[in-house]
Amino acid sequence: MESGGRRQTMDTVAVHGGERRPGLEGSLVFPIFQGTVYTVPPGTDYHDIGYIRLSSTPSQRYLHDKLAALEGAEAAVAAASGMAALSAALLSCLKAGDHLLASNDLYGGTRDLLTHHAADLGWSCTFVDGRPESWEAAVRGETRAFLLETISNPLMRVPRLREAVALARRRGLVTILDNTFASPVNFRPLDQGVDLVFHSATKYLNGHSDLVAGCVAGARARVEAVRRVLNHFGGSLDPHAGYLLARGIKTLALRVRQQNATGLALAAFLEAHPKVAGVNYPGLPSHPDHAHARELMSGFGGMLSLRVRGGAAAADRFLAALRVPYVAPSLGGVETLATRPALTSHAGWTAEERARLGIDDDLVRVSCGIEGADDLLEDFGRALDAA
Repeated sequence: MESGGRRQTMDTVAVHGGERRPGLEGSLVFPIFQGTVYTVPPGTDYHDIGYIRLSSTPSQRYLHDKLAALEGAEAAVAAASGMAALSAALLSCLKAGDHLLASNDLYGGTRDLLTHHAADLGWSCTFVDGRPESWEAAVRGETRAFLLETISNPLMRVPRLREAVALARRRGLVTILDNTFASPVNFRPLDQGVDLVFHSATKYLNGHSDLVAGCVAGARARVEAVRRVLNHFGGSLDPHAGYLLARGIKTLALRVRQQNATGLALAAFLEAHPKVAGVNYPGLPSHPDHAHARELMSGFGGMLSLRVRGGAAAADRFLAALRVPYVAPSLGGVETLATRPALTSHAGWTAEERARLGIDDDLVRVSCGIEGADDLLEDFGRALDAA
């Protein structure tokens, strides 16, 4: 959204982006269209028929406009989950015989999809580390796309995205970026030349731990290709979940700024604590990606991970002693969550695969909520003393 030639702040876009003015019957809140089927004017293309599975009902179109405004995209489409969004994005770009380049530190569910199902679809995949010089050597004649995350899960690595985009443009690849951890508040990938950005909208975009959704944004033609894949595979989002997601988005900027500040304060506190062997947070100067993360992003997010001295048993004692956070998977909500990735997000990996990337059994991932930072620091300090 622009105002007088100036791009509006994310605070304003989150509230007003995609809204209908005037609203139906004068309402400030876009209603839920629960109907599954709508009349079809003559000559309507199949994919444009008003039908929930085709992601084309009034509620869905409204949500798509709001999601596109967040990422500064020509278009967006919502999906039934983050994994549905990812799957549709990949299926829109790859066919049998194609090759995918992918970061080696992706979310466990993403890596599981590729390692368990890519071959069934006729794709091949090469996992690459964070060194740009290694990427060029991995590109083949049949390489079609490059899959990355803005901030990796759970080690919070930040890839050299500008170099990745430059490589993709040289070699004719589609860049697909998971922007879940950063959110559009901290980073807008399309501004940097990324082709498709997707989210697990379950997390920061919704922010209240009460729905499952995903989304993909980008150029109109690319998003339309993603929507048609969703149409065929049935990954559409229910209108009521879409209503809740649109409502959650309106407070996105407020929540994420608080989570940015708390994440940085908690990371600095933990780094100085004698019971902590290490902290992964890109906002810390000690983080290996801090310098280029600072250039890319306007904030470092609310996600961090730490290693508790004393191994997995000490990590479990630490988690058991926490009183403010919940010990639970997922992330991005208003409440602080803590979990051991070896038992949750990366449980599908072998112990050797986790060890190779540094996802140790004593690693604890934290998603900062919007509680008072002082309350969290006191609680984390007390729990570490008990570990």
